[in-house]
Amino acid sequence: METSNILIVDDEQSVIGALKRSFLDDPYKVYSAINAVEGIEHLSANDIKVVISDEMMPGMSGSDFLAKVRNCFPNVVRIMLTGHASLDAAIKAINRGEIYRFFMKPWNDLELRFAVKSAVEKFDLERENQRLLDIVRRQALNLILIEKEFPGITQLEYDEKGRIIIQDVPDGEIAQIVAELEREYSA
Repeated sequence: METSNILIVDDEQSVIGALKRSFLDDPYKVYSAINAVEGIEHLSANDIKVVISDEMMPGMSGSDFLAKVRNCFPNVVRIMLTGHASLDAAIKAINRGEIYRFFMKPWNDLELRFAVKSAVEKFDLERENQRLLDIVRRQALNLILIEKEFPGITQLEYDEKGRIIIQDVPDGEIAQIVAELEREYSA
């Protein structure tokens, strides 16, 4: 099973220790920071998937930190953990940092572990979606280039927004086109 990196940012070492113990049985490499500056350093140096941040920290609040994370590392999933929650703090954190989940101290280990597991899955799915979208974009560009070199070969049709519409092509016809291209490019 692949290990996922998560980051805990809290100015209290005892909270960091308790959170780390919560994840001992999970496939995570847990990084920790006692302030926002250290947190940003970890995010810059490591492939972090999930950040769990306290709200009340000296120097920079958790909501300000998570808003910065959102701007600098938009794919990282953000979770807020606080012992001093008010409705205003929760709304600020959610609006400024696009928080995935919000937990009160003391937290329920099982709920937090489930939230982090879901956050890691969300991160992985979004990364895979982006990878697949990149492949589709490259393939569409390749089709356009092939069509320019061999007009009519792809029989491209476009919708009203200029996107390519690909009709169903029988497998035999695709194999024939690929074989012709391989002969053309190998010569």
